[in-house]
Amino acid sequence: MATTVETLRTGEPTGPARPLVVSRARTSRRLLIDRLAARVVVLGGLIIIASILAILLVIVGEVYPLFKNPTADLAGRYQPSVATTPAAGDSLGIDEYQEVAYAVTRNGTLALYALDGKRSLAAIPVPVLSGAEITAVAALGKDLLALGTSDGRVIPLDLKFEVTFREGGRSVAAKPEFGEILGLDPDKKRPILRLTSITTSTGPVSVAQVGPTELLVHAVVEKKALIGGSRKEESITPATVQLDGEITALRLDGRGEDLFIGTSRGQVIRYDVREPQSPQRVAAVDIATAPVTALGFLIGDRTLVVGDGRGGVSTWQVVPPPSGGERRLTRVHTFQGHGGPVVAVNSSKRDKGFATADASGQIHVHYGTSGQTLLSMKVADGPGLQALVVAPKGDGIIAADRAGLLTQWRVDNPHPEVTLKTVFGQVWYEGYSEPAWVWQSTGGTDDFEAKLSLTPLIYGTLKGTFYALMFAVPLALLAAVYVSEFMHPNVKAYVKPVVEIMAALPSVVLGFLAGLWLAPTIEQIVPGLFLMPLVVAVCILAVFGLWLIVPRAIRGRVRPGMELALLVPVVAAGVWLAMALGGVVERVLLGGSYRGWLLSALGLTYDQRNSLVVGIAMGFAVIPIIFTIAEDSLANVPQHLRAGSLALGATRWQTAIRIVLPTASPGIFSAMMIGFGRAVGETMIVLMATGNTPVMDWSIFNGFRALSANIAVELPEAPEGGTLFRVLFLAAFLLFCLTFAVNTVAEVVRLKLRRKFRYL
Repeated sequence: MATTVETLRTGEPTGPARPLVVSRARTSRRLLIDRLAARVVVLGGLIIIASILAILLVIVGEVYPLFKNPTADLAGRYQPSVATTPAAGDSLGIDEYQEVAYAVTRNGTLALYALDGKRSLAAIPVPVLSGAEITAVAALGKDLLALGTSDGRVIPLDLKFEVTFREGGRSVAAKPEFGEILGLDPDKKRPILRLTSITTSTGPVSVAQVGPTELLVHAVVEKKALIGGSRKEESITPATVQLDGEITALRLDGRGEDLFIGTSRGQVIRYDVREPQSPQRVAAVDIATAPVTALGFLIGDRTLVVGDGRGGVSTWQVVPPPSGGERRLTRVHTFQGHGGPVVAVNSSKRDKGFATADASGQIHVHYGTSGQTLLSMKVADGPGLQALVVAPKGDGIIAADRAGLLTQWRVDNPHPEVTLKTVFGQVWYEGYSEPAWVWQSTGGTDDFEAKLSLTPLIYGTLKGTFYALMFAVPLALLAAVYVSEFMHPNVKAYVKPVVEIMAALPSVVLGFLAGLWLAPTIEQIVPGLFLMPLVVAVCILAVFGLWLIVPRAIRGRVRPGMELALLVPVVAAGVWLAMALGGVVERVLLGGSYRGWLLSALGLTYDQRNSLVVGIAMGFAVIPIIFTIAEDSLANVPQHLRAGSLALGATRWQTAIRIVLPTASPGIFSAMMIGFGRAVGETMIVLMATGNTPVMDWSIFNGFRALSANIAVELPEAPEGGTLFRVLFLAAFLLFCLTFAVNTVAEVVRLKLRRKFRYL
């Protein structure tokens, strides 16, 4: 039996000790506890992994619908009670519930269609036609139409849909109201071949084609007097368009500023009609080699859709060129074409989508911002399409052929504005001279075009991270080397915990201080701030030179590792001197204002809340993480490596640089990557300390917007399930992928470094 001998300080044995007996039950219990603890640890790890994967699945589930292909399902075909031909122009319409549709026919009736299939609706005759036909229809605005006749008259029509709810069901009924008839061409009574009308803030404006090149411009201006009622001034101005060929299409923009005329020679002529009594020709642009057969505007009336006789479809905008100059009609996108002449163009009332149709029955659904054709449908063989309309909610399309037969599709296209190009690429937005990366999710009007490019946000995230690491990495690593290799242990016992406690500072507090105190302070001392590294370094070197000439007896009284106490006042003096010199440099070399000098000499503007402020504030948040991990890695380098290096005659500095640092490089690299991940995901500091503007500029004096800050700002106000809501989840997915990639690369590099040095 094994025994132990208790030895006293004298080293003499006192006799046999009691045998060490461990019961088998106790051993079994300990083994069971060890197994349970191991399984609990494994289970905890699996739960964490499963939780992360569950979060990822939730994010992917919210993002996936953005990239689903749109669909269109045939809902039905509807025959009118009497076969007739819809009039040319905007003669087709539908209510927002897609229960009742109408068509203005050439024979002077308002044909109504019950799309629910539960009833039949009688046609409503257009009054006071006196044997004339409806030759053209133009939409003035919501529910407002203008009907042009074959004898030169215009009949206003206000067509509303009345919705009632009875016995748990919904009923929609058309309520047309015809206005006062206008004799647009009372003398010659020429037929109105084409008609375009809009309602401006001053009154309605209409342009009618009454001959191959003859137009009539009708305007009603309501003027309000200071005293008394208002009065209306009405004018009808004939205009002859000078062109080679004849007019084939007309369209007024919604502001009553520009009239676009399509010709049989493939041109679009732009007229300035701000003064309806004297329209002025501005320019003519060659659109195609075939006649222009259809014109239309997207919502907002800034993007012109052009269809030609060869089936081509393109969009155009009146914008200045990128180099500046006069505004001109410029091609923006070319879409998938048709096999025959385009006969109808109709735009969505909710977004920048639109539909086009050709005479053979082919229908395409496009989106103006992305330049993509999203859907294609085909009407069964018939007499050819005449009119087309997109449902008010954008969830349906109705087409009418020349016999009045309606075909209806239900469309599922909730996120037409999102493609990989619109999310990550340059997009040509309305009013821009060229494609650009822009994030602007909301606007002040219903026709606002959402700009959802994540590229400026990714750019801002990387920009903020770059400047934060530029500030944090040198300070943290140099501090870690000094604390680990040169600082006295007694001082280290206080310094390291203090730096680690910095990691506990809430980021919202740092952001608050950065936005309200640091940003205004830095604005006053920018020249001195840039001089500070140079001046402080010179001061330290100067003091070191003086220290070398101090007698050895005096220097020997300072314990090794206590140099920090001598350097603190030197650094403070260097900071004060840098601030003083900064003021001198600003007055003497920068004309008294560094901000003015930046703008005039470098073309840079200084924003108070900028990348410099964020870099300093976020650097303070990152420094404790990098410092702690790096210092632990340095401290874990085996002491025999240091001892061997010093024994061979190397100095402490050579040992730290050539032995300790390479050995600890895996941990140091991990510290930098963890700091990178911390900076990438930072939200509150970026949100509060920068201008939060999504600009793409590497200037340290400009602000930016990061992915995390953008999610925090916009997610609370984004409608659940909407496009913005899902795009913000896509931004979160990108952050997840970015941090995952960074951590993966960090681990791979760390393992390679560890295999190379084989000590950690």
